[in-house]
Amino acid sequence: MERPAWAPPGIDISVPSVSRIYDYYLGGSHNFEVDREAARKAMEFVPGLPKIMQANRAVMRRAVRFAVGEGVTQFLDIGSGIPTFGNVHEVAQEASPGARVVYVDHDPVAVAHSRAVLEGNHEADIAGADLRKPCDILDSPEVTRLLDLDRPVALLLVSVLHFIEDSDEPHRAVAELREALAPGSLLLVTHASYDGIPVDKERVGGAVDVYKDIRNPLVMRTSEEVARFFDGFELVEPGLVSMAKWRPDTPAEQEDPYAFSGYAGVGRKA
Repeated sequence: MERPAWAPPGIDISVPSVSRIYDYYLGGSHNFEVDREAARKAMEFVPGLPKIMQANRAVMRRAVRFAVGEGVTQFLDIGSGIPTFGNVHEVAQEASPGARVVYVDHDPVAVAHSRAVLEGNHEADIAGADLRKPCDILDSPEVTRLLDLDRPVALLLVSVLHFIEDSDEPHRAVAELREALAPGSLLLVTHASYDGIPVDKERVGGAVDVYKDIRNPLVMRTSEEVARFFDGFELVEPGLVSMAKWRPDTPAEQEDPYAFSGYAGVGRKA
């Protein structure tokens, strides 16, 4: 198997990665054949997976613009993945020049490629860390340098919590991050669920099994389970809804049926 020139040394290119699979769904080029194979296998069960990922990115961009409109110009994007068009720093800095963004990911390809993309941008950086260890994120030199935690921060947990099993205590991790944030901070969560996907649960289960097989279990949670991540936050209108229904730019009924999969919500810390 040929190693692409952009692949950081030391990473195993025979093992699929969630962030590179996501990159493939979004039409990116920073993925390997093993990632494409896993993605195609999952799409045999749920052909609209790329559409779900596009809806996910679209709601992230709307939430970033919403945050800037609320006067929040600091962003902490955990599980940020591999940069593709319309990243948080592009949207935030277009809406508010000088907005500061720290990305966080534990995938070495995502970290290396983000560093390359962000070169020369003094208001954005990436930390190599894991959501399961919030103190590593909060104490990272990137966060310390760029973010003032005494002022409101928008914490983005986009399409990441569903890769953390209950045994790894995702609610504890979110609570630790919440405690570090100033009042007025915002939390965006998007999360996979069986709810809203326009194919039956059994077929979705086939796609979930693909992720289990690559040792990246996909945890589908109900709306009640996702709502628990907002403990200590007050949900802003329209609450926790399907991705296509969160403050859409165009009428939601024009959206692809797959855009109504899973949940999105933004909460404000009192």
